[in-house]
Amino acid sequence: MQYKARTGSLTVPRGHVEQLEGGVEVRLGVWVMNQKSRRAKLSSDKLAALAGLGLEWAVS
Repeated sequence: MQYKARTGSLTVPRGHVEQLEGGVEVRLGVWVMNQKSRRAKLSSDKLAALAGLGLEWAVS
């Protein structure tokens, strides 16, 4: 949500690292790619949450 709010997009470059509150870094680009490649194994709740963010590939 933070990345989308800042950039207006969910097209995250694979190498992007997102800085969260408290100084925590998340390899967001890799995480999104992993979720997409594993989408057949994700629960319907997780897919719905990702679709709610606007990730079109998560819409079932």
